[in-house]
Amino acid sequence: MEWRAGDAALRRRADGALELRVGGVFVMDDVETSSERLLARTMLDGLPDPRHVLVGGLGLGYTLREILGDPRIKRVTVAELEPAIPAWMHDGMLPGADLLTDPRVDLRIADVREVVDATERDDLDAILLDVDNGPGYLVHEDNAELYERPFLQRCADVLAPGGQLCVWSMAEAPELESAMQERFGRVETQPIPVRLQGRAESYWLVRGHGVAGDSLAP
Repeated sequence: MEWRAGDAALRRRADGALELRVGGVFVMDDVETSSERLLARTMLDGLPDPRHVLVGGLGLGYTLREILGDPRIKRVTVAELEPAIPAWMHDGMLPGADLLTDPRVDLRIADVREVVDATERDDLDAILLDVDNGPGYLVHEDNAELYERPFLQRCADVLAPGGQLCVWSMAEAPELESAMQERFGRVETQPIPVRLQGRAESYWLVRGHGVAGDSLAP
C-alpha cells in the first residue's frame, strides 16, 4: 500500500514496515531508528542546558520524540519541506500527532536554509540536520549547499556560545568534516553501529562544537 503527495511517498511494505521516500529517494523506515534517536541523544548529552533546538527534517518523528523527552527543552523548531509528512501524522497514517501538538514544537513548512536565515544570532543551542542521507546522498540536488561553507558559517552565527551543529550521514563525510573545522572549535565524527538486512553497518554523526564565549572557532 502506498500514499503519495507532492514529492513525498509513504509505503506500507509487505513486512509491515513503514517506508518514507522523497523524490523517489529512500529516506527512512521504522525498522532501524536507532541512529535518528542517537542523533538527538548525543546532542542532548553534550549540552549543559539545551533550551531551543532546530531540527532540519521531521522524517518519521523519532529524533523529535527523543528531544521532547528531555525536560530541559523549552522549544523545538522543526523545518520540514514536505507538507504531506506532518499531514499524514495529523491524519493518523503516521504515528506522531502528539509530537505536533506539543506546545514546545514550532513546525515550519519551509526549507531549513530559510529558517536558519530568519533566526537571530546566538538564538539556538543546537541544530540537527537530517534532511538527506548525507552530503553524498542528497534527496534534492540543491541540498548540497547545506554542507558547504557559507551555510555552515550561518549555522555557527545563530548558535549560542557552546552550541552544536549535528549532521546525520549514511557514510563518512571527510569534506564536510573539513569544512566544519573551519567554522567550529572542535569537530567529531562518530560511527553508529546498525544492522541492515542482517548485515553489520555503520551510520555517522558529524558534530561541530562552538567555542565557549563565542559560537565560532578562533
